[in-house]
Amino acid sequence: MYIAGFLVCAIIIFFAGKKLSFYGDLLADMTGMGKAFIGLILMSTVTSLPELMVGISSVSIVQSADLAMGDILGSCALNLSILSLMDVFTKKDKPLFSQVSKSHILAAAFGIILLALTGLGLFFDRDIVLSHTLGITSIGFGVIYFMSVRTIFKYQKSIPVDATVTEENHTEGYTLRGVILRYSAFALVIIVVALALPFFAEHIAEQTGLGKSFVGTLFLAVSTSLPEIAVSLAAVRMGSPDMAVGNLLGSNIFNIFILFIDDILYTKGLLLKDASDINVMTVFMVVVMTAVAVIGFIFPYQRKRIFLAWDTLVIFLLYVVNLIFLYNMG
Repeated sequence: MYIAGFLVCAIIIFFAGKKLSFYGDLLADMTGMGKAFIGLILMSTVTSLPELMVGISSVSIVQSADLAMGDILGSCALNLSILSLMDVFTKKDKPLFSQVSKSHILAAAFGIILLALTGLGLFFDRDIVLSHTLGITSIGFGVIYFMSVRTIFKYQKSIPVDATVTEENHTEGYTLRGVILRYSAFALVIIVVALALPFFAEHIAEQTGLGKSFVGTLFLAVSTSLPEIAVSLAAVRMGSPDMAVGNLLGSNIFNIFILFIDDILYTKGLLLKDASDINVMTVFMVVVMTAVAVIGFIFPYQRKRIFLAWDTLVIFLLYVVNLIFLYNMG
């Protein structure tokens, strides 16, 4: 019953996320906002709505620090593994990282900084407490997030726009009011459905005997990352891997910012202190996966010997190793 309910919610999120991204792209065209900034802020925020709502539900309704932490960190790991999935659908002589801009290194670097701060917060027994439910580490998430958005936006404005990536206008037949209404409707669907996911995940964890960290990292992370999967595969088919990669890295930055919001709403104590230490393993793996991606951006492999390039293959293997570790420890 609980697994069936979980799967139904996941399917709804997948299709609603795909539609939400489509209307978000139309909104960017109709308002004249830059594609790069839309990919980093609007698209990553949109596709991270499930993570946001699941996190809020986990800490305020279920009051489980492990489900909230496992979902966020698991989503970060899964977002990077989606890079491997995208690489499968690229041509053999055009691996994924050989088609994207090196500007993604900046977003990846900020992601590593935020992840390192998360790891420190989980590792140390104490934190500088500003209130009984908020520590200085969580404040750091918010400060660094807004700093990264400002820095990346200024950098992207400073680089010239490549005329080869200019897309045809596809807004004919749509009105701005209609797009905003549809966008809001699908956003509401995702919010409502995502609120039910922690309920099903908690009962799955109890019935199967799997740890909440593992369930959060696998089941919740997969379901809440379905919008990213839908957007990324669609982008590869459209020949726009740059937007998809930017969306995934931007989603990881926003995911850590969600921990700041979760910690404010978590009334039992400090979120990072109540979460299991096993989550440090996922933090470590995501940092390494991001570092491998950075290497791939700087020195992309020019041809795939198998269905994956070396960089995306390593990222996928690290993701599998992390799941195996969490399963055994859970």
